Amino acid sequence: MAACRTCGEPNAESARFCHACGTTLAEPEPPHEVRKTVTILFADVAGSTSLGERLDPEALRAVMTRYFAEMRSVLEHHGGTVEKFIGDAVMAVFGVPVAHEDDALRAVRAADEMRNRLGELNPELERQYGVALEMRIGVNTGEVVAGDPAAGQALVTGDAVNLAKRLEQAAPPGSVLIGKLTYPLVKDAVQAGPLQSFSVKGKADPVSPLRLDAIDPHAAGVARELDKPFVGRLEELAALQLAFRRVEVEQSCRLFTVLGPAGIGKSRLVSEFAAGTGATVLEGRCLPYGEGITLWPFREIVFARGGADGLAELLDGADDAELVVERVMSAVGAASGSANAEDTPWAFRRLLETIARQRPVVVVLEDVHWAAPALLDLVEYLVGWLRGPVLLVCLARQDLVEVRPGWLNPRPEADALMLEPLAADEAESLLGELLTDSQATARITEAAEGNPLFLEQMAAMLVEKDDDASAIPVPPSIQALLAARLDQLDRVERDVIERAAVVGREFSRAALIALAPTDLMSPLPGALMALVRKQMLVPETSRAGQDDVFRFGHILIRDAAYEAVPKKVRGEHHEQLADWLQGWNAEATDEIVGYHLEQAYLARSELGQPDETLRALASRAGSLLASAGRRALGRDDFPAAVSLLERAALLLEDDDRDHRAAVLIDLGLALREAGQLEAADRSFAAAEDASSDRLRCRAVLERSSLRTFMDSGVETDELLQAANRAIAVFESSGDDLGLARAWLHVAEVQWLRCHCAEMEEVLARGLVHAERAGERREISAILAVMAPAALVGPRPVDDAIEVCRGILELGQDSAGVEGHVNLVLAVLEAMTGRIEEARRLYRETTTFLADRGLTTLLASLRMYPGMVELRAGDYEAAERELRLGYDELAAVGHRAFLSTTAALLAKPLYELGHHDEALAMTQASDEAASPDDIASQVIWRGTRAKILAHRGEAAASIELANEAVELLRETDLVDTRADAYSDLAETMRLLGRDDEAAAARARALELYEAKGNIASAAAILQT
Repeated sequence: MAACRTCGEPNAESARFCHACGTTLAEPEPPHEVRKTVTILFADVAGSTSLGERLDPEALRAVMTRYFAEMRSVLEHHGGTVEKFIGDAVMAVFGVPVAHEDDALRAVRAADEMRNRLGELNPELERQYGVALEMRIGVNTGEVVAGDPAAGQALVTGDAVNLAKRLEQAAPPGSVLIGKLTYPLVKDAVQAGPLQSFSVKGKADPVSPLRLDAIDPHAAGVARELDKPFVGRLEELAALQLAFRRVEVEQSCRLFTVLGPAGIGKSRLVSEFAAGTGATVLEGRCLPYGEGITLWPFREIVFARGGADGLAELLDGADDAELVVERVMSAVGAASGSANAEDTPWAFRRLLETIARQRPVVVVLEDVHWAAPALLDLVEYLVGWLRGPVLLVCLARQDLVEVRPGWLNPRPEADALMLEPLAADEAESLLGELLTDSQATARITEAAEGNPLFLEQMAAMLVEKDDDASAIPVPPSIQALLAARLDQLDRVERDVIERAAVVGREFSRAALIALAPTDLMSPLPGALMALVRKQMLVPETSRAGQDDVFRFGHILIRDAAYEAVPKKVRGEHHEQLADWLQGWNAEATDEIVGYHLEQAYLARSELGQPDETLRALASRAGSLLASAGRRALGRDDFPAAVSLLERAALLLEDDDRDHRAAVLIDLGLALREAGQLEAADRSFAAAEDASSDRLRCRAVLERSSLRTFMDSGVETDELLQAANRAIAVFESSGDDLGLARAWLHVAEVQWLRCHCAEMEEVLARGLVHAERAGERREISAILAVMAPAALVGPRPVDDAIEVCRGILELGQDSAGVEGHVNLVLAVLEAMTGRIEEARRLYRETTTFLADRGLTTLLASLRMYPGMVELRAGDYEAAERELRLGYDELAAVGHRAFLSTTAALLAKPLYELGHHDEALAMTQASDEAASPDDIASQVIWRGTRAKILAHRGEAAASIELANEAVELLRETDLVDTRADAYSDLAETMRLLGRDDEAAAARARALELYEAKGNIASAAAILQT
């Protein structure tokens, strides 16, 4: 039978309308499961077996019935839901059906009171039955799936339940054990001693509970810290100060309400304000639950002033002092007798008026959103009737307006403000007192979004756990706050916000409608507006201007709502949304659609064994993410490319080998550009498992190319063999992309051999294949390395400048091309003597690359600004630029560029007289350079020769200087050869061999002039 919601009359199950009153009968709602964090309490009677032997079954039943009744009373008083009594065991859950931010504290308080209540019950049981009971209790917090018992579902299911039972079984009689996830939520209200870890059945790792020794019945589980620096809030502080000045001047009572979400800093603001008033400050807070708490804030105020004796002293001399004390003490439950509802407001008014005669009074009432109606009535009475300088400051969350809509109605004697999040710079200032790690500060600032409590607790948890800043933990106290807010929503609002969370931080109404069942369509608009009023959502301006767009008021609200959705439902919503995005929105990117399919796969894969449907979902998601990753790689967004391609590769583990190998090759390229060289090598190695010869050759080729960056022992003949084998395979298969990569690899070999003219020819061949393949990234890669060949090869400077400008025109919109070419142009400009133009170019370009996040590319190109400053003769600037590059390259193990950068860095160090440091850099270059890395071998030899000449080591210095010249004999590095002769000339001069120095200097001048290097030619003429 279905009962009518209006009149209660039973109706037939098939009835659509009530036969008694005509009301539409609602269809029963489907069972609603939710994932949530709860606290579970298990209690058991110790020694119950022997108890059963001693008592008659009827007596035993009477004892246990009495015991269960008392325990149920305690548990329900603290907000627990008793799921079951089994034998002599009790199980209760705190956080179901509705979560509270202090569920863990409620459970621990309940456990402590259960022990005390049993102590009060035992004398009665001993008198009647001759027995006394002992109990043991386990309390544990964790994630569960919560269901509806009325629909035949378990109240809660999850490992947290099993562990709570195990803790209860391990507890000695008369004791309470607290799980390690419960303790952080109650730590400031309890005294608890750690126990030795022990193993429990069903758990791989030992558990480490704490023993509850004592608990403060009124303390917060996580205490508010008001001793942190006060940052920001200057306008809000001024508003409070203005209200207080009006109270002083007008000698009147005013109400000031400070609204804001939990942790936003209401208490800290008012604490800062009150400390500077010089007023008598009276403080009290409302409690979320309990008996006799209606006027609890005033009870705290009364006892802070000394109770009845203190009030009598304050009121000394007043005609009605005795009556006021009596009524006030009775009202706050501190004296016998019942308070008269009419006299209570009068008594508090007289009390505050009397205190205010000495100096102004500030009454601070915290957590007024939990206030009973009678307390709110009292506050409004005082505002209207109290005569004297009293400022009533009420701190509350937005919930206050829900329960008392007229609270903020405009009135002359009341003010209110809504506290907003801290600005980013203010948040960083606050964190500066707590953290020294700039990365952690930036990540916490972003995650906390200006909420001071979130900032402080995230920082504290990071320090406590000694974690890195890559993943900022969300403290359990914050999780509890957010879960409690969500559980205050009605069923429709909860359905809407959970679906919105699946869409993302920002979502359109259309996307929400795509996920909404038919019965949610009608109430959807109202639910969205209700969530906006409750500050869960914020309206946003639609980019298209046609559809309503919303975003979550805080990212952590979105995360909490998302985590509450069961994984099965979560997976269904993600897949449904991906299908809608592809069908409805042609502009939906592969990355977005792939993300939702990926999340659908991950949610479903965690619930069971993979099947063909699941594998197809993984393949679909992986293909889309790979496509998005390749586009990110093409636009030089290497961090995004790595993330997308890594995720794609994981999804495609069970897919076609060649499909996955192609993704792994692209992933390796992205990792290489991001400076993760070892990871790139692993990715290329995994791709060698491909069944296709073409893909295997690509993987081998890329791995061979990577060796030039990592292996100082690599030989160019070996690299060339790998390239030639690949070219044969690619030509037979008509693979233009592969040929472009192979010829680029050959060009790298020619670069190491210092054959720049041949390098340019090879690059021209590769460019033809890249253009045929239509691969913009390969075109850009080839164009980028054409510029260095023009710089150091046989082309005269003016010709090289024209070549570089032509490359820029072809490589527009490529950060790699712009970076390489403009920095090479800067060096060419310096060679012509246009030093300031050269500096402008390199400064703009390095800023451009840094702003794009291309840190590895920038590190490899830092040598060019250093070369500019060497040509300019500014050795301090040259050292600065080259050291930046050296340090960054050393951090990622980029040996190819490291060897040349170290060799160049030795030059300004030598000129500045830092010979020991310069020698160390020549050694670093020697160790990093392969035997075939001719340029590096030449540069470090030239500088070391001069250092040894300074030390008088003639034979060794002459040998090194001549080796440098000889190494370049079969190369076309005109400018580098000139530098080698210049170093030889300086070496000979230092050794007093002037004729040989003059001959070397003349040869250097000849080569500089042939290259068109005016700056260096002028410099050598002056020596």
